[in-house]
Amino acid sequence: MNILFLCTANSARSVMAEGLMTIKSKGRFVGYSAGSHPGGKVNPFALEMLKTVGYTTEKLRSKSWDEFATPNAPHMDIVITVCANAAGEVCPVWPGHPSTAHWGFNDPAAEQGSDEKKRAAFKKIFLQIEKRIEKFLALPLDKLTDAELKRELKKIGDTAP
Repeated sequence: MNILFLCTANSARSVMAEGLMTIKSKGRFVGYSAGSHPGGKVNPFALEMLKTVGYTTEKLRSKSWDEFATPNAPHMDIVITVCANAAGEVCPVWPGHPSTAHWGFNDPAAEQGSDEKKRAAFKKIFLQIEKRIEKFLALPLDKLTDAELKRELKKIGDTAP
């Protein structure tokens, strides 16, 4: 199954979720990421976090969700937005009929200060994303109906990160 993680800039949260899903699922899922208004580059702290779990980062780039709306794009089974509504961000909406959910996370790229402070912010969000992905992977996915899957995805997103 393919899972697309969407955010606005596709530079941090969605990229970390892409890598974590791909690594943690051990081949069951392929994570993808994109943004409604891509920022043009992946945040170096996001790359640093992904390297800690062994995810290959050389080909990662900040890209538009338009790439996944073409006829030749991989079919998406699930689309999850990862922007934080509470922070006043505009979350993208995905057209079509995949299962969708919102798992809001604060933007670690908004952290100001030293590199250590920024790194700590990225690690915090990385661990929150990892926890939700682990909850998702623990679901009996082969036994869930589409409606049950949608409900479980929402429940994961509604839990405190």
